[in-house]
Amino acid sequence: MARDMGPVLKRCRALGLEPSYLGIDKKSNRSFARQGKKVSEYGLQLREKQKAKFIYGMLEKPFRNLFAKAQKMKTGTAGENLMTLLELRLDNVIFRLGFGRTRKEARQIVDHKHVLVNGKCVNIPSYKVKAGDTIEIKEKFKNTQRYKDILEVTGGRTVPAWLEADQEALSGVVKEIPTRDQIDVPVNEVLIVELYSK
Repeated sequence: MARDMGPVLKRCRALGLEPSYLGIDKKSNRSFARQGKKVSEYGLQLREKQKAKFIYGMLEKPFRNLFAKAQKMKTGTAGENLMTLLELRLDNVIFRLGFGRTRKEARQIVDHKHVLVNGKCVNIPSYKVKAGDTIEIKEKFKNTQRYKDILEVTGGRTVPAWLEADQEALSGVVKEIPTRDQIDVPVNEVLIVELYSK
């Protein structure tokens, strides 16, 4: 399994991204504003794609496949559909519910078979949840120190309106499919569509 093991804050700086979008509280002493030479149109498009891939922890091939799926959807624009599909990934939903400090940790929680979707164990981080799905942490893991530590960090985090979280029971419900307005990720999906449409 290929993983990005590089320094996260350095990558955030390169992409002009605040670490808080990844669930990381660390502050960098250096500025996140981009300095230097003017970036070409292609460079801007590429940076937006890299930003989206980095935030959601995806590699190029699955990301491209997801974009192809977003293009085939009957409703909405390809860019908005792409953002919605990224948000509906199981690892992202676990992160959004506050059951993982970062998306990487949420991915690991799913990988280690800690998660039930509608009562069935799912260990595929890219699994697409649907409206009405119930997601919870398995009973035998609920009282472990790990989740107490996680909830201590994520307790104050706001859960998006399209999700409903029960921190006590470590469970949540997908109330609806998120719209682009409900996704607070600083990515300009129009540039990603332009890049892939070349």
